[in-house]
Amino acid sequence: MQRRDFIKISTVTGATAALGTCGHPEHQLIRFVPEEDLVPGVASWKPSICTLCPAGCGLVVKVMEGEAEVVRNGRLGLIKMGLAKKLEGNPNHPINQGKLCPRGQAGLQITYNPDRIKTPLKRSGLRGSGQFREVSWDDAMKELVSELKTLQSNHEEGALTFLTKPLRGQRRELIQRFLEAFGAPPPVTVELLDDAALRRANQLSFGYAQLPTPDLARTNYVISFGADFLGTWNSPVAQAIGYGQMRQGRAGQRAKFVQVEARMSQTGSNADEWIPAQPGSEGVLALGLAHVIIGEKLRPGSAGGSAGALIPTWAEGLPAYTPEQVERKTGVPATTVARLARELAVHAPSVAIASGVALAQTNGVATALAVNALNALLGSVERPGGVFFTPQPRLDSPKPRLDSPQCAGSYQSFFRLTERITAPHSIHSGVSSAPMPTSDRETPKHNSVQALLLYEANPAYLTPTSVAEIFQYVPFIASFGSFIDDTSVLADLILPDHSFLESWLDDIPESGTTQAVVSFASPVMRPLHNTRAMPDVLLEVGHQLGGSVASAIPWKTFEDMLRETYAGLSQQKGSIDTHDAKQFWDKMQEDGGWWSAEVEASPAPGPGLRRPFDKFAEAHFEPEEKGFSFFFIPYPSPLLYDGSLAHLPWLQETPDPLSTAMWGSWVEINPRTAEHLGIQQGDLVEVASRDAKIEAPALLSPGIAEDVVAMPMGQGHDNFGRYASHRGVNPVRILYALSDGETGALAWAATRVKIARVGEGKLILFGAELREKHEQHR
Repeated sequence: MQRRDFIKISTVTGATAALGTCGHPEHQLIRFVPEEDLVPGVASWKPSICTLCPAGCGLVVKVMEGEAEVVRNGRLGLIKMGLAKKLEGNPNHPINQGKLCPRGQAGLQITYNPDRIKTPLKRSGLRGSGQFREVSWDDAMKELVSELKTLQSNHEEGALTFLTKPLRGQRRELIQRFLEAFGAPPPVTVELLDDAALRRANQLSFGYAQLPTPDLARTNYVISFGADFLGTWNSPVAQAIGYGQMRQGRAGQRAKFVQVEARMSQTGSNADEWIPAQPGSEGVLALGLAHVIIGEKLRPGSAGGSAGALIPTWAEGLPAYTPEQVERKTGVPATTVARLARELAVHAPSVAIASGVALAQTNGVATALAVNALNALLGSVERPGGVFFTPQPRLDSPKPRLDSPQCAGSYQSFFRLTERITAPHSIHSGVSSAPMPTSDRETPKHNSVQALLLYEANPAYLTPTSVAEIFQYVPFIASFGSFIDDTSVLADLILPDHSFLESWLDDIPESGTTQAVVSFASPVMRPLHNTRAMPDVLLEVGHQLGGSVASAIPWKTFEDMLRETYAGLSQQKGSIDTHDAKQFWDKMQEDGGWWSAEVEASPAPGPGLRRPFDKFAEAHFEPEEKGFSFFFIPYPSPLLYDGSLAHLPWLQETPDPLSTAMWGSWVEINPRTAEHLGIQQGDLVEVASRDAKIEAPALLSPGIAEDVVAMPMGQGHDNFGRYASHRGVNPVRILYALSDGETGALAWAATRVKIARVGEGKLILFGAELREKHEQHR
């Protein structure tokens, strides 16, 4: 679908199509008076922030006059207004330096998506039926405030739960303050790919509870343990820029890159050497490399410092990790282990990176600790060509918070939430066969979660738990989402948020640069529909509740909160050279944020763990029965990510970078394995764990180990608009709820499966029909 066609469809006819299901067919298009002065044909470029992944890249948005179909005061009509036409990277932003990935480019389709919720909705049918009716904002706010006041009058403030996606900046701070003043527990985040194991390991090894910033531009050798740093992990645009400089930015010098993983990722396809290792054994390989380096005196063992001190037998030279022993545990030849170790030590500066499948195991923290110790041994921590930790800005109260300050897995927090919901009913979350309540108020009063607020979290899709059944026990659910998805379809009330292009935004990136950064943006366009910004709604709710809640969040608008929070930056040395508060505020909006000087030391580390673990934990997989002989790797899609972007048609129709597959799901199988099982390209394959199974067409790939099968995440939504609903399958459905022993993070790569051909399937590959015709004519 072409960009101009999508914007034309969704701004002229999309709202009518969407309103046809729950709106008023008697609406007639009328022409509203323009709300702003515009110069026809003249574009302006306004800064913004990409919100489509956790990296926090800076944007510049092309805005021009256009005609759009909008909702104003409950009426549908046409209006001339400034419309976002194109997204590009902000060339001055330290993270992405003017570059933008395909996911960021597709962000335009969030604003113009015909399936956006355009006005508040109230459930009119059974929960989960998707039947809603439009209500006014006054009625929606009245109902939400009434529910919260009921909790207060019953002294059940702790029965309120706020469920969100991972957040940074002042949105998280506002939610935190609201809940604390109300008397509710902290917000619960839902994030399948939360990197909790890596944050925890970094805290223990180095004192920084955050993701690292690899200095790829200045390194001579990179070994990556499962990190798809050019595709989906951490800050891929920033890392791709550094990778390009590493490969081509230094005359006569080209660094070597080795990727260790059982299934070839987008990053692995760019490696000089791709080495398959058994999932969960990557930490063993890292310690094997350290054993050779220490044993051959390429680096002294004391160079491992506090990070090495956490590893059992480090001081003795890791005698249990000889190349031969490592080969037996990982499948990597002993000669390769010894060679890689020598190359790492000789070609300094060198750096090791770990994430993805390597840490999505029951021993994720142990693996990350091993890689951290290897980096310390190589002298690569806080050194050019190694790893840094992005400084966080110094702000007056309220303080910035990283998404996971305690480094706990979000799945663990969500599991505790489900236990709070189901415990009063004496059932185990997700496995109950007890009948569920269907009417509005059949839930017993002693339920420990009486009200649930949702903000851009979709646990019904992102967890293997049966959320739809569990949430039936919550008496009241309200969503601030912009789309009806797998979880918000269960809501009693939906208060739709602005799109990110219509909102005040701020972000404090966790990694991607050695500068302290505050990304900041005012709305680049007026709201298309009858939506309100979630932070402003929460502020209004707090004011109506009064008392300690109103006192804790005194700002009239979210803009006021941002202005107060970042005013102190004007007194610090950085990218904006003025101490005048108004000039600083205007300049922040003009530049897209504030960042510190070019070179800045990382903040002083916090306390880490100074005792070694008892032993290096081995990965555990389920089920252990015979017949489940394949490791199952569900991986984030380079385009749809974890499924949160599946409703954007540009991403659905863009071919996968490696397979060229699109508009569906597939199962990646090694050709030798497929031949043994009688499976051919495109055959329908059943992938089964012990308790669940899914079906998808086979895609034969030599870039996967023979005992591994893999599937991309992103498809298989039950509810997520016309472009994503009932398309493909969701591999999360068959995962076992195993977790990392240290953080409780979901070990999403720790499931074993069996596979079998069940019939003919349909695999959509880019240009496949043209290639077939070409072969026939030859």
